[in-house]
Amino acid sequence: MSPIRFSPSSLKEGRWYEYMVRFALGGAATVFTGLVSSRYGAVVGGVFLALPAIFCASATLIEKHEIRRKRKAGLAGERRGQMAAAVDAAGAALGALGMLAFAVGFAMLVLRSNILAAFVGASLAWLIIAVLAWYVRRKMRSMRTVQQNSGSGSRTRQD
Repeated sequence: MSPIRFSPSSLKEGRWYEYMVRFALGGAATVFTGLVSSRYGAVVGGVFLALPAIFCASATLIEKHEIRRKRKAGLAGERRGQMAAAVDAAGAALGALGMLAFAVGFAMLVLRSNILAAFVGASLAWLIIAVLAWYVRRKMRSMRTVQQNSGSGSRTRQD
């Protein structure tokens, strides 16, 4: 199993305006969440905090970067771009589970302790759930691959 890692080299692939789009969408989502929260209260506004503010922009940019990289190598790259965006979407879903754990953990802990302790505890809940969700997805994916590989060898082809 490969470890979770951060690759800062991918930051060089982006163009300045792509980062501006991400920044603008993230800022707009934050302002929108603040407006919803001030109008309908913190509980409703908190639901919108889970909105992956830059997900749409990042998914399309990831796809474009993969296609551009493959075209430089002389390949079409559309399928690779779609797959890279799909992996990013799966990561966003796993991250959303972690954010949900943070929100529930903070809400439960802040009633029993101070804000700093609740923040630390909720952060630990986020980390544990996010890593656990990644691990479970990884295991399920590898089990599915093993089942597909073992099932394909035992079947006979009928034309």
